[in-house]
Amino acid sequence: MHLTYIPYPTTGYSSGDAAWQLTAATLVGLMSLPGLAVLYGGLVQKKWAVNTMLMAFSAFSLVLIVWALWAFNMGFGSPWIKTTVAGSGSGFVGVPRTSLGAGQESQASIPLLSGLMPPFNFSESALFYFQFVFAAITPLLWLGSVIGRMSFKAWLIVVPLWTTIVYTVDAFMLWGGGFWAGMGAVDYSGGYVIHLSAGTAGFVAAAVIGPRLKKDREHGAPNNLLLCATGAGILWLGWNGFNGGDPYFAGADAALAVVNTNLATAVALMTWLLMDLFFSPAKKPTLLGAINGMIVGLVTITPSAGYLNGLGAIAVGAITSVVVWLSWYKLSKKWFFAKVDDTLGVVYTHGIAGLCGGLLVGIFADPNVLVYLAGDSKSSAVSVTGLLYGSHTWHQLEVQAGAALTVIGWTALCTFLILKFVGLFVKLRLTDEQLETGDLAIHDEVVYPSDTLSTSVSEPALAGAAAPAAHAAEPVAEAEVPAAES
Repeated sequence: MHLTYIPYPTTGYSSGDAAWQLTAATLVGLMSLPGLAVLYGGLVQKKWAVNTMLMAFSAFSLVLIVWALWAFNMGFGSPWIKTTVAGSGSGFVGVPRTSLGAGQESQASIPLLSGLMPPFNFSESALFYFQFVFAAITPLLWLGSVIGRMSFKAWLIVVPLWTTIVYTVDAFMLWGGGFWAGMGAVDYSGGYVIHLSAGTAGFVAAAVIGPRLKKDREHGAPNNLLLCATGAGILWLGWNGFNGGDPYFAGADAALAVVNTNLATAVALMTWLLMDLFFSPAKKPTLLGAINGMIVGLVTITPSAGYLNGLGAIAVGAITSVVVWLSWYKLSKKWFFAKVDDTLGVVYTHGIAGLCGGLLVGIFADPNVLVYLAGDSKSSAVSVTGLLYGSHTWHQLEVQAGAALTVIGWTALCTFLILKFVGLFVKLRLTDEQLETGDLAIHDEVVYPSDTLSTSVSEPALAGAAAPAAHAAEPVAEAEVPAAES
């Protein structure tokens, strides 16, 4: 065997930036596994816990495969379909190419952003993996809308199609230098690309697939609040990587984004608890309410974490928490929202929260907060100016609204078409028998097997333990529908 020694490049790489990017990516990955898997597994009825967690693990795996084979370059590569609108970015999606060659060790770049931001100080592999964990968490989020009735087989087909057709286009238009990026719209870390699209997709999927069994909707209390709290805590701290990694540099703006993230989250959590304490029907603070407020704060600061000062972060957290609280308790009972069974309320805690956060960038963005402010990157610093800081124009708010409408429209249309297409070949909805029994019928496993029975979940004796009555929880108050947050 002959070994060839190639000198390691001395320019274009920073061990600090590379280490932080991989650390941030790992934190975001932990938000999916085990974070969301544990949170969702605790929120649902126990007859759906195994199904929920397995759908999370399988989606994470499927997205990675698709991301490597073609999707990464569709979101962050050279444009495939170009636009000619003056002042806009170039195109709506990138050329599908694999990300498997030796070139993955070369310096990372996003072609359409070259010259508009400092050169990356890490390899293409680091950028690939960092963006993968964002792509992976998105279908996991909207899984929360269809828990308790979507076919596992259909899920395995829908996730790769949705990632390819929906996620890559949303990402390219805002993060890959595409149309809305060129128009000046910003989405710091995924309020639109991830959360608004997840809320939209989940709501459409829930409408297409149909509601859970009536008794499951009426008896939908969480099966394990300890698991819920554990998963929620992983999400909160994991979000330090979610927002702190998006400047792509281990510098001043990364640190500010982390502080803003935690500040907005704390304010949103306390605002939700106070709203529960004084205005909810029960007038009692709850752990689920705290988790709702926490998620809302994390989501709403995501599109703006690196563009706001601390006062802006506080304002965004408080305003969005009130808006989503009102939508949770009031809007969910009106119009078409009342007709769609969004199991964990993803459309509220992610869709509406992400929309609010993205729009509020146009109001609270502070031009004195500079992205890329670190070392040699000072000359390439950029900022966003909101209405309150002297822009004297509605332009930023207008482009934020335009980008939001595009994400909602594209995501809703494509999600609907994907589900209808897959439904031609595979049933989207579980059978009545599977809906009654849950995990045991679908996976031959249960999350809480009886200590007195055989370890084999296939034996008839255990089937009785999986009967609907064994899984029914205490009814939740009417105001708690949707049953829990996502």
